[in-house]
Amino acid sequence: MSNFQVDKNGFYGEFGGAYVPEILYKCVHDLQEAYLPIIESEEFKAEYHALLKDYVGRPSPLYYAKRLSEKYGCQLYLKREDLNHTGAHKINNTIGQILLAKKMGKTRIICETGAGQHGVATATVCALMDMKCEVFMGATDVERQHTNVERMKMLGAKVNPVRTGNMTLSDACSAAIRDWCCHPSDTFYIVGSTMGPHPYPDLVARMQSVISEEIKWQLEEKIGRDYPDYLIACIGGGSNAAGTIYHYMNDDRVKIVLAEAGGAGYETNHTAATMHKGTVGILHGAKMLVMQNNDGQIEEAFTISAGLDYPGVGPMHCNMYKQGRTQVLSVNDDEAIYGGYELTRMEGIIPAIESAHAIAALSKLQFKPTDVVVLTVSGRGDKDVETYLKNKQMAKEYGNF
Repeated sequence: MSNFQVDKNGFYGEFGGAYVPEILYKCVHDLQEAYLPIIESEEFKAEYHALLKDYVGRPSPLYYAKRLSEKYGCQLYLKREDLNHTGAHKINNTIGQILLAKKMGKTRIICETGAGQHGVATATVCALMDMKCEVFMGATDVERQHTNVERMKMLGAKVNPVRTGNMTLSDACSAAIRDWCCHPSDTFYIVGSTMGPHPYPDLVARMQSVISEEIKWQLEEKIGRDYPDYLIACIGGGSNAAGTIYHYMNDDRVKIVLAEAGGAGYETNHTAATMHKGTVGILHGAKMLVMQNNDGQIEEAFTISAGLDYPGVGPMHCNMYKQGRTQVLSVNDDEAIYGGYELTRMEGIIPAIESAHAIAALSKLQFKPTDVVVLTVSGRGDKDVETYLKNKQMAKEYGNF
């Protein structure tokens, strides 16, 4: 049986590592040394799980989606991360990382954000813990995720619009790393996804693994066994996907299907389908699959979904994909919009456009009536209502809405 976990040097197969500027070497090394002893301590676990229960509202429900099950000919359960405090899975990770930052004596928090959910979750825990917070967000995303920007400001965070590149998630990551280089001693960078230099991919995956930990006992409770036949999640950098699959990575009974953002189509230049189009390169401190040209220049990612708008994908996922452990589907903008409307009309749940990519993947798969399928709804769609309305025609053309 394969082992898809990180090795002692921070690699997942050929992917991962820590490729950082010299000025950050000590910060990253200190974090590598500190994170496991802290997060595996009983004191940390007790504080973390108490906050997940009483503040975040975990466990999140595992909901049997009756109408969608009938449509797709399977037993479909939705893992409702959209019901967490702040409306997405991101808070699982920020709670853990801010506790780690405090125990490491850091006083200032920075983060990057795309759709704004990680920014909101970081600003939330900074308000909770009375710590300074600065968020880096591409100017394009500031405009299309205006509500989340206002939420961050209400929570006391300073939001820095980034105007380089195509002004989206990748550029926000670069700006956050530049800031970290300028303030290495007092600043903790709360990374929002399973990307960045080791130990971030492992750290974020561990913080999000509460999702699959709950799926195990919730399935046992509902169907008398603790594993599904299929796990489905959307993927950009890879945090909700990592959380969904963490306890099943080495379980061959479970098929893993990930939906990445195809944009206008992975065969076009307007896409964020990194695993379909990417080649091995280094981005934001780690070796991963990256969308780049022949000279190694990073190409811009394009998708309707601000949270999946990243030209790379976390090293854990790159390795699993390369080893054939995961099936990755490219879901185009119009398919995602349709998927969002479908979940809304058939189950009364408005998903984030990120999560709508996972819903859209259902139509690309063939199930048996006995197949148990768990799909993670990574976030709620309040932030995307304007985008849904603007693109309603896509759903109408694609289906009967």
